[in-house]
Amino acid sequence: MSDGTMTRQVLLFISVLSLSSVHGQVSYSIPEEMAKGSLVGNIAQDLGLDIKRLKSGKARIYTGDSAEYIELNKEMGVLLIKEIIDREALCGPTTPCALHFQIILENPMEFYTATVEITDVNDNSPIFERSKMKYEISESALTGAKFVLERAVDDDVGVNGLQSYSLKPTDNFVLKTLTRSDGVKNVEMVLQTPLDREKQEQISLLLTAVDGGEPQLSGTMQILITVLDANDNAPVCSQAEYKASVSENVSKGTVLTTISATDADPGSNGRITYSISKSGASHLFEIDHVYGVVKLNGHIDYEKSKHYEIDVQATDQGGHSDACKLIIEVIDTNDNKPSINIMSKTSAISENAQPGTVVTMMNIQDPDSGDNGRVQCSIDENIPFSMKSTSNNFFTVVTDSDLDRERASEYNISVTCSDEGVPSLSSSVTLTLQISDVNDNAPVFERSSYEAYIIENNTPGPSIFTVKARDADWNQNARVSYILEDSSVNGVPVSSYVSVSADSGVIHAVRSFDYEQIKDFQFRVKAQDGGSPPLSSNATVKIMIHDQNDNTPQVLYPVHTSSSLVAEMVPRSADVGYLVTKVVAVDVDSGQNAWLSYKLQKATDRALFEVGLQNGEIRTIRQVNDKDVVKQRLTVVVEDNGQPSRSTTVNVNVAVADSFPEVLSEFTDFTHDKDYNDNLTFYLVLALAVVSFLFITCLVVIISVKIFRWRQSRVLYHSNLPVIPYYPPRYADTLGTGTLQHVYNYEVCRTTDSRKSDCKFVRPCSQNVLIMDPSSTGTMQRMQSENNILDEPDSPLEVCNI
Repeated sequence: MSDGTMTRQVLLFISVLSLSSVHGQVSYSIPEEMAKGSLVGNIAQDLGLDIKRLKSGKARIYTGDSAEYIELNKEMGVLLIKEIIDREALCGPTTPCALHFQIILENPMEFYTATVEITDVNDNSPIFERSKMKYEISESALTGAKFVLERAVDDDVGVNGLQSYSLKPTDNFVLKTLTRSDGVKNVEMVLQTPLDREKQEQISLLLTAVDGGEPQLSGTMQILITVLDANDNAPVCSQAEYKASVSENVSKGTVLTTISATDADPGSNGRITYSISKSGASHLFEIDHVYGVVKLNGHIDYEKSKHYEIDVQATDQGGHSDACKLIIEVIDTNDNKPSINIMSKTSAISENAQPGTVVTMMNIQDPDSGDNGRVQCSIDENIPFSMKSTSNNFFTVVTDSDLDRERASEYNISVTCSDEGVPSLSSSVTLTLQISDVNDNAPVFERSSYEAYIIENNTPGPSIFTVKARDADWNQNARVSYILEDSSVNGVPVSSYVSVSADSGVIHAVRSFDYEQIKDFQFRVKAQDGGSPPLSSNATVKIMIHDQNDNTPQVLYPVHTSSSLVAEMVPRSADVGYLVTKVVAVDVDSGQNAWLSYKLQKATDRALFEVGLQNGEIRTIRQVNDKDVVKQRLTVVVEDNGQPSRSTTVNVNVAVADSFPEVLSEFTDFTHDKDYNDNLTFYLVLALAVVSFLFITCLVVIISVKIFRWRQSRVLYHSNLPVIPYYPPRYADTLGTGTLQHVYNYEVCRTTDSRKSDCKFVRPCSQNVLIMDPSSTGTMQRMQSENNILDEPDSPLEVCNI
């Protein structure tokens, strides 16, 4: 590419125009062959989008299966050239040539359509497939004879494409250009001056093809003509234009049509040879050189080209020729499945998403045409999603009803796209969508109310019952905690009766229950989940306390007091079955624990009375007679039916008499006797207590004395020196009138081993004689000093040996 061409491209790049930005669409026009990184346009400004929106929405370009020539710079909001664009390679002869793509944004999902038109630059010269052509022309060729020349190919379009041909020199031939309906220029060489083989046997011509670009480019081909001897009739095609149609994807060798031409010359000069002029698509077809049968020589695809035009030349042996055109229409077959391209999708959606929320955007492409390329898409039924077409070939999957994760936590949405061809072709894709949880379900108890039982006199702390609630939500939203609701039972907070484990729902007894105080009570337990905000529900729990036989029967009648005595009177004329009285008792327990039975334990005369087992009625069982004593005492046992049973006793005093005075005198003595017996018992108990106290006191004193003496003897026993106690030297009265006239010394010797003492009476010893003062003062002093000596175990003792 020349420097001038590059300069014009740069100038053209600078003059890029933004064509439109209406309804989410924007168009640009740029020249081909722009360098990488070149600016296409400010997409953010043209779409009215903020740079921050491009970044937060993760803006990107979606091109489907096409190559990406344009890239998006999100930092600047502009479109840049990603790859160098060759318009001829991208679009061929098609005009206009444009790139179509979408700008995809997320959160929320949006897309905009962008079109970039690629304008042509004159970067291709006209090219002849062959550098030279050879013709053999008879010298008898008539003036005006035409010779079809190979046309040049210029990949550029418009003014940059092929514009004209020129032929030099023009001594014998002139050039004639024919423009077809499709704009293609065919070129013919027309004989203007008769040929003379004798003058010039070889003629060399130069055919030049020129385009209209700036600068102008050209291509040349050399034409070599050999002048032959006379052949004065040229072949003539039966038709100037042949038409044929063929379905795409037919096999190689399929016959398309037959070209026919005639030549009036006889013999070899009338033998015609058919050939296809070399052009862009000539390699796809072949022609029988003798019979003119045209066959398919390659693979044709409707999606690449919808029709072909080829030039067929009929030439005789003398070099005369004629040309005709063969137009081949390609018939589309439904040979392409719809292509599903996911532009953007989300993998998870909250269950509280509003209907109409977009979860997936996709682009559907089917290169076939007509009904074969018309696509309809559908998704599975009975799911809360639907498919909508936003524009041509663009579809979105949206929610069309409320979602509930508890009914379905995941959806596999199968999208099927089918064309309308016969037979129809389809493609499908499965979209996996997770439904994220929202705390929209409160915990639900297994029952709205519970009943539990516990036996009274329980120990505090054991479990009574367990309540259970379930939450259909997930994870933290389904974590259930149990709470005891504030209430009171008989004015006391229920929390002082029971407690509830927050994690397990186990109900524990906080205190010991007494059936006689409270038989049942109820409270409410709340189950609360861990969602935000938390949801909760309540259940009522009724605790019923079962009775234990923990109370003895209580006698209501007869009642005895310390100040009075109750006695029942039975006349001596009472017959058998006479109702004496009735023992009335109650038991505060319930059920069989309160069923009471009555038995006669003791009686003064057991043959006279009986007690009803169930009703406690005391009746006579025989006729009362005069021999029966007046005072009768009955001991009745009242026993309940519990396990184990409890009982109490009651004494019933009965007086058998006909008159009240008789009863009064008898029971007064009875009262006195009773008081006497009570006093006697008291004094006996008191005397026993005093004697016991004196005995224990004496025992303690004796033991103390024994211990004291034993300790003294142990001291003497362990001493290493003999102990010689000294007693006073004489016993006489202080007036000298005593019976003992002499003074004697008594010596006591003790051995440490025998613990025995020997006493001897010896004669007086002057050194041991103590002259007593009349007042006995000296004697007392001597006795005290000797006592002091005895008290000191280490003092030396004086021993007198006789």
